Amino acid sequence: MQVRELNSQDAETYYELRLEALLTNPDAFITTYEQERQKPNPIKQTAERLESDISRTFGLFSDQSLCGTVTLFREMHPKFSHKAKVVAMYITPDQRRKGGAELLLKELIAFSRGINLEILQLSVVTDNHPAKYLYEKVGFESYGTEKKAIKLPERYLDEELMALHL
Repeated sequence: MQVRELNSQDAETYYELRLEALLTNPDAFITTYEQERQKPNPIKQTAERLESDISRTFGLFSDQSLCGTVTLFREMHPKFSHKAKVVAMYITPDQRRKGGAELLLKELIAFSRGINLEILQLSVVTDNHPAKYLYEKVGFESYGTEKKAIKLPERYLDEELMALHL
C-alpha cells in the first residue's frame, strides 16, 4: 500500500470513491449521496478542491487503485491557524483492517507537523468504535461529546470530539 497527496489529476477517481463512501457509510458523513450527485460539474469542483490552499487530501493506493482517503482542512483565521480538522476519512470495505487507514493517518500527521500545525481535531460518531479505536491508536484523545450533533430523519447521532496535539 502507498499513500500520496491527491491532486486535480485524481479528481474523477476521488469523486467515484467519495460516492462509494457516501453510499457505504452514510452515517459517517454530513453530505449525502443525493447531495453529492446533484452538484453541477462535480469533477471540476473536485479538481479545484484537490488543488485548494486550505485543504490537502491524501489517498491510499493498493495495486494502483485508490482505496482510501482523508482530508486535512486548515483553519485560516490567524488566531486558529495553529489548528486543522481531519475530515472525510474513508477506506473501502475490502481494505479495512489491513493497516492502510493507520498508514494514511500517519502520512497526514507527518505532513501536519511539516507545516507547523500544533493541533489536529476531528469528530466521529460515538458508536463508530472501529474508527475511534484507530484514532486513539495514532494518538488522538477525546475531549468531549456533542449530543445530537447530527440530525437524521428518524434519529440523532452524537459525535465524540477528538484532538491530537503535535
